[in-house]
Amino acid sequence: MNLEDEFAQYRGQLVAHCYRMLGSLHDAEDAVQETYLRAWRGFADFEERSSVKTWLYRIATRVCLNALQHSSRRMVPSALGAPGIDPHDLETQSLETSWLEPFPDLLLSTDPAQVVGTRQSLRLAMVAALQHLPARQRAVLILRDVLAWQASEVADLLVTTTAAVNSSLQRARAEMAKLAPAEDDFSEPDEPVRRALLDQYAKAFEKADLVALKGLLTQDTRWEMPPIPTWFSGRDDVLGLLATKILPGEGRRILVETSANGQPAFAMYVRGDDGIFHAHSLKVLTLTKAGVSAVMAFHNPSLFAAFGLPIDRCPQE
Repeated sequence: MNLEDEFAQYRGQLVAHCYRMLGSLHDAEDAVQETYLRAWRGFADFEERSSVKTWLYRIATRVCLNALQHSSRRMVPSALGAPGIDPHDLETQSLETSWLEPFPDLLLSTDPAQVVGTRQSLRLAMVAALQHLPARQRAVLILRDVLAWQASEVADLLVTTTAAVNSSLQRARAEMAKLAPAEDDFSEPDEPVRRALLDQYAKAFEKADLVALKGLLTQDTRWEMPPIPTWFSGRDDVLGLLATKILPGEGRRILVETSANGQPAFAMYVRGDDGIFHAHSLKVLTLTKAGVSAVMAFHNPSLFAAFGLPIDRCPQE
């Protein structure tokens, strides 16, 4: 295998690593591009004291840490304040807020084992929680708990001591315990139930069937819509929002299934006056055995391209 091919085989994993650090797919892809540029320029000095993969991760982590010196953390609406109560009074976008972005699963290896192995560390709730950590703590936690690096390896990368790394890891784990969802929250229904739940959700949402949606959402479900700062918590308030925002009837919208952050997702298209379905939002669902416990609806059609989805769809597609 030549060097170019060896670099290329790690691209998806590196983008995922940078995404965990930065919370943005676009920033992560830029960071990986910079990583490869630095690797090409510095390969003559690579002494093979580690694997190429480890060496690339070292460069990528430094690139991310440098980027975080000049950027604000990526947020989700629920991190900004209390939930809204009036679906008719949605706040406008805050221009000063940088929003968390979804991660397309198609960027990972086609090996299902790899997707499953990285699923939990890429879930939206986990990546959102990571954004609350200081940059170096974030790096320590990811390198130690996600990539399983030794404390001495992390210390060497960050030019610090093993004791300092262990102390930073302890603080990061304590903070994540307060912010991240519990292990039980990751327990999705078995595949037949999961498949039926997704099919029922897509059908109900396309028809704006609020009665059917009520039976699919959990009592404590939440609905977030970045870049709209207002979010809603609880089934009744979420249904109130949907009742005001989605027009009833068939043929007004279509949902195309995809996958983001190791979670089921739907790309929603809304029919325009021209009869064409136009990209509207990308909805990432959190499923539990009780139903749909959260929806993060990214109102940003520019995200569709990263998921291999067109901006417009003809009615017959």
